Amino acid sequence: MAGTCANFLDADDFLQVVRLTPLVSIDLIVSDYSGRVLVGHRRNRPALGTWFVPGGRICKNERLDAAFTRIVDSELGIAGMERSAARFCGLFEHLYADNFAAVDAITTHYVVIAYFLTLENTASVGRFDQHSRYIWLTPEALLEREDVHDNTKAYFR
Repeated sequence: MAGTCANFLDADDFLQVVRLTPLVSIDLIVSDYSGRVLVGHRRNRPALGTWFVPGGRICKNERLDAAFTRIVDSELGIAGMERSAARFCGLFEHLYADNFAAVDAITTHYVVIAYFLTLENTASVGRFDQHSRYIWLTPEALLEREDVHDNTKAYFR
């Protein structure tokens, strides 16, 4: 099924993974032809309540190409996009003081593979599993807003 991994762990096991290891993910820096960037308002921890670019974790034994296609489908609602349609932007680290379960003293560490892509049709982009709504911002506006997460701003500094 789009958006999920066949071998997801239950919440307790996943919390132990978060406690002990970094997670590997893909972030999508999506722009339209006018240069605006898509950000979603986060519904989940970490980064709850902030504007953030779409993205998702890579699953165990999932190839990067498959993960990219799955995450684009899951986060943007675009089926079948290949990683070759995007441009690699670099590796980033995202460190959070909290975790998905809001358990005290467990931080979250992501190693993020960032990709830039430009969409021709932006009319119906965005799914609402991780984000409550989406907006398009210029990079300048994104950098000025206090409610855009610093890890998202890092892509534009």
